Amino acid sequence: MLRISVIGTGYLGATHAAGMAELGFEVLGVDNNPAKAASLSAGRVPFHEPGLPELLAGHVADGRLRFGTSLVEAAEFADVHFLCVGTPPGVNGAADLSQLYSALDGLVPHLTRNCLIVGKSTVPVGTAEALTSRIAELAPDGISVDLAWNPEFLREGHAVYDTLRPNRLVFGVTTPDAEWALRQVYATPIAAGSPVVITNLPTAELIKVSANAFLATKISFINAMAELCDLTGADVTLLADALGHDDRIGRKFLGAGLGYGGGCLPKDVRALIARATELGAGESVEFLRDIDAVNLRRRERVVRETLGLLGGALRPSGRVGILGAAFKPLSDDVRDSPALDVAVQLHAAGVDVTVFDPAATGPARAVAPQLVFAATAAAALHEADVVLHLTEWREFQELDPAFLRTVVRGRVIIDARNTLDPEPWLAAGWDFRALGRLVEPRTAPRVVPVVTPYPTPSVTARDLAAPSPLTRLRARVRRTA
Repeated sequence: MLRISVIGTGYLGATHAAGMAELGFEVLGVDNNPAKAASLSAGRVPFHEPGLPELLAGHVADGRLRFGTSLVEAAEFADVHFLCVGTPPGVNGAADLSQLYSALDGLVPHLTRNCLIVGKSTVPVGTAEALTSRIAELAPDGISVDLAWNPEFLREGHAVYDTLRPNRLVFGVTTPDAEWALRQVYATPIAAGSPVVITNLPTAELIKVSANAFLATKISFINAMAELCDLTGADVTLLADALGHDDRIGRKFLGAGLGYGGGCLPKDVRALIARATELGAGESVEFLRDIDAVNLRRRERVVRETLGLLGGALRPSGRVGILGAAFKPLSDDVRDSPALDVAVQLHAAGVDVTVFDPAATGPARAVAPQLVFAATAAAALHEADVVLHLTEWREFQELDPAFLRTVVRGRVIIDARNTLDPEPWLAAGWDFRALGRLVEPRTAPRVVPVVTPYPTPSVTARDLAAPSPLTRLRARVRRTA
């Protein structure tokens, strides 16, 4: 059986290494941070991801998965090497590829047999071609090295499932041997029905950033509509439901609110703009700048409304309790988190801010030590004049508004994620506000009239017995064939 190395054991790499072990392979994870490698070797995951700690610890214990710091050891050990290093934003939003090149420089000269190197990191289109040349320069004489690109599509909070049952597998390859090896690696999910897309290297590189740019566009579109809803009294949640019934559009990613964040969508949108500009196609993606601007404007909207409730931006007075710091639930990731950004902006404006998040307190405190963090939601809201719901954790939807009314000083809540049910909050006496959403007390059951735009013709038994127009058309086609 093929042996696998995973180079880079951050969020993507650690998850991928544990997933490959679960699929039955012997796996070596490599990281240049000795403390991280030691933590993983002890079966401890240094970030929050449901299901991953149990999976990783189990395979470390059974010996199928181990971690180290030596690329030389990885070169001698594996047949397939996955590159999962970071490609953080650099100058003007362009991806910084220094970790990728450093990994190749440390691995390729020490290869002892023919192998496949597989890029999973998100990179600008054209990177794989440059890496192919670099590999050719570094590979020992007589060693054949293929390069493939296999972008990841992990959703934080669901990464284990997405690794073991991916909704699609993209193989950017240049040789039949590379495709064969990847099919061996992913034989189990392929057999379970995961579709496979075979393409060239540039297409595989573009697929990931294109997917994220499209999702960002969809999110920013509905948030732009939310701005119109605020101005007109329309309800963006009902608007989104109606749009979602159109199977050309779909309901997913039409949740208006505070906007997107994290380590992928913002970075990939800006990196795509930067790369398109380098290639002379900046005008083709100019709309993505507007997408980014709409997204950032949602944060400003919440900050502005909060300051208005506290007496104005120049002399705000009061305390704000914030529910959420991570960019999304089921994660402790605070990279480009809209929730944490709002908290930091309010603090910078002179507001007394206290934050609670079920998982992200540690990472949030590391990047925003000026903020106060509470151990519980109730503690964060103690004596608050305004409450902000900024990350859609399920446990926030299960809070008791009647109890929280006894904790706060002011009974104003802004649901910046549009996921709370306003009825219990209104019933408990709260001033409930949301972004682009019409919030009114429901005093009577909603009655939706059935509207028939045209008279319905009567249908007789003879009509039902007669062949339908489609049946007659098919018969005519058969006769003329």
